[in-house]
Amino acid sequence: MPTTTRSRTPVRVLARLAVAALLATGGAFAVPAAASAASPYERGPAPTNAILEASRGPFATSSTNVSSLSVTGFGGGVIYYPTSTAEGTFGAVAISPGYTASWSSLSWLGPRIASHGFVVIGIETITRLDQPDSRGRQLLAALDYLTQRSSVRGRIDSSRLAVAGHSMGGGGSLEAAAARPSLQAAVPLAPWNLDKTWSEVRVPTLIIGGESDSVAPVATHSIPFYTSIPSSSEKAYLELNNASHFFPQTTNTPTAKQMVAWLKRFVDDDTRYEQFLCPGPTGSAIQEYRNTCPSF
Repeated sequence: MPTTTRSRTPVRVLARLAVAALLATGGAFAVPAAASAASPYERGPAPTNAILEASRGPFATSSTNVSSLSVTGFGGGVIYYPTSTAEGTFGAVAISPGYTASWSSLSWLGPRIASHGFVVIGIETITRLDQPDSRGRQLLAALDYLTQRSSVRGRIDSSRLAVAGHSMGGGGSLEAAAARPSLQAAVPLAPWNLDKTWSEVRVPTLIIGGESDSVAPVATHSIPFYTSIPSSSEKAYLELNNASHFFPQTTNTPTAKQMVAWLKRFVDDDTRYEQFLCPGPTGSAIQEYRNTCPSF
């Protein structure tokens, strides 16, 4: 059974484990009422393909700019957040652009992810030439700012945080996951990093690569990164058919769908999204998918 560094075990998972143990010994059992309870972190309606493939999720969102002059450790950016807190606080995600790029290259992801019940900070890096290790530190600095000093900190559950990024930003998200194992999820997109071995990563990690990537070819980046993460950790690898290195820089439904499902499953402990991860996506847009199914 895969194990993770997560500090919270969903009630549904505990119930399944208890049932499996009793069945193995031939014992009779009665499942307590609490065993069927949903995760307290579930946000929004039951997921469907239509909801995940739409340009916006069920939550209305707003945004606010963060000046580089008001922060330390990263270059400012944009925060996107659900406007209603009727369902409680939300998990949060910091996302880094790639080498020489600004947040505007990925900005479609901000409102899209936020509209599924997350606070998202899309960061600007200190310089556009920052390497993955620096981008990893900046992602963590952005999360610290988001949860401690930002205007939306009251909307965030600081125990439910994640990172993502494109290219060197994707390599940076691996650096951040290795440095802070308390993170709940990481999603590197077409990641680039000179370090090919990530055996120390315990954070649930979804890597999305492009089959036709000539900048960070999957054979020398995404796939070695994925295979080096221990099989005992939650991990998945999605390769997009004929996609270039720059697939995250325009609206990409398969990317958004899997990102949201991964974040909901591991940041929100929402097992309703397991159906989209295991056995996983198929179709003409998908070249390959690997996972440590099942995720409990």
